[in-house]
Amino acid sequence: MNKRLISYILGWVLLIEGATMQLSTIVGLLYGEWHFMKYFVYVGVTCMLLGFLLVFKKPKSNVMYLKDGFIATALSWIVLSVAGCIPLWWSGTIPHFVDAVFETISGFTTTGATILTEIESLPRCMLFWRSFSHFLGGMGVVVFLLAIIPRLGGNQSINLMKAESTGPSVSKSMPKLRNYAALLYGIYCGLTALECILLLCGGMNLFDAVTTSFSTAGTGGFMVYNDSMARFSPYLQTVAAVFMMLFGVNFYVYILIISRRFKQVLKSEELWVYFGIVFVITGLIAADLYINRVYGNDLYNSIHQSFFYVTSVESSTGLAMTDVNKWPEFSKTLVLIATCIGACAGSTGGGLKVSRFVILLKGIKKEFTLILHPRTVQAVKMDSKKITHEISRSVSVFFAIYMAIIIVTTILISLNGFDFTTSITSVLATLNNTGPGMNIVGSTGNYAGFSVFSKIVFCFNMLAGRLELYPFLLLFVPSAWRRN
Repeated sequence: MNKRLISYILGWVLLIEGATMQLSTIVGLLYGEWHFMKYFVYVGVTCMLLGFLLVFKKPKSNVMYLKDGFIATALSWIVLSVAGCIPLWWSGTIPHFVDAVFETISGFTTTGATILTEIESLPRCMLFWRSFSHFLGGMGVVVFLLAIIPRLGGNQSINLMKAESTGPSVSKSMPKLRNYAALLYGIYCGLTALECILLLCGGMNLFDAVTTSFSTAGTGGFMVYNDSMARFSPYLQTVAAVFMMLFGVNFYVYILIISRRFKQVLKSEELWVYFGIVFVITGLIAADLYINRVYGNDLYNSIHQSFFYVTSVESSTGLAMTDVNKWPEFSKTLVLIATCIGACAGSTGGGLKVSRFVILLKGIKKEFTLILHPRTVQAVKMDSKKITHEISRSVSVFFAIYMAIIIVTTILISLNGFDFTTSITSVLATLNNTGPGMNIVGSTGNYAGFSVFSKIVFCFNMLAGRLELYPFLLLFVPSAWRRN
């Protein structure tokens, strides 16, 4: 294990976090929140000093094995979350340390689950930090490092990209990984800025537009109001819904569009399945809401409410504008399906990922074909390319671990004594980085009533879900810490 290189990466994480905290200091200055802004100065400067000590001497070896990349990434997210929670806890905004850690992990992992019951009472600088944590965590802090630090460039850094990127695999055909990471962040920032402009055009004030854009860009869901998006106009809600859907798209698709490789975009199977899932589930829920007269005879409102919430959970954002607990059971079931499937690989969204879902379905189809026709030679393909046995095996193992975590953590959460729907949906919402579940943790609820133990379990789920299970789980394998 290259411990020196890992500590060097952690040092840069602290430097970046300390520097970005000063954005909240600026917000505190603008709103005259002198008492609260000082905590971002203290913690930010401390982070930068510690970071400087870790990066002052560059590591002699730049060799990074896959194991090192996984551990460096997992530790980066833990350091990011623990350091990031200190201003919230130290200032008394969130008095209990575990609650502060929960809130911050939820922010950086873009989950959006909250323990806060009166969000609007928080200082603006603290609200800004919550939303900005979505933006920083959305594309990934390690991807940001690859974009700005030359030392982390080169072929070895593909192991860092693998650890943080979402989906079954990351292509090894990236000769200029630093340029690729910079392009990803350029697209990410560009889409965020475009959304912010459109929100401003709809009459939203600057603070709300910026924080809402951060929440949708990172597909996180933290808002600065208790009622999330409910108070805003249909235009603003539609803008947010469209961008939630766009941020759930594989960012490689945007690179193809910029490169004018439109034929490859049209051949993207995952993209079409993703849009298909969104619009089919939207149609089914809208019909169910209209038939059951949930919004009276207003067909437009049924479609509007359905489209907003489906894009919200499919992209794992978790923004809301209605109490979904009041929806019919059929609609709530479809919402849970969308929550589990999630967004595309290579997006800022969470969930199982559409590509894995497609590969699993095709694998099942292949097995039935082999049962009926044992001598048939059939390969699983996606985008007209053969899926290797290694990727198919990886997807199957991932799904097995995913289901095992759901089962084990649901049992642990049930110790709270809440109803089964609350327990299972809270697990699904945290592991899939969605945020809201059903009943107590529904779109108008929160996680404040859970025990300290349960909140720690949820923190485990959020980190494991954001890091695609393997990097975070590897921390608990003793052999991973031995020398190569």
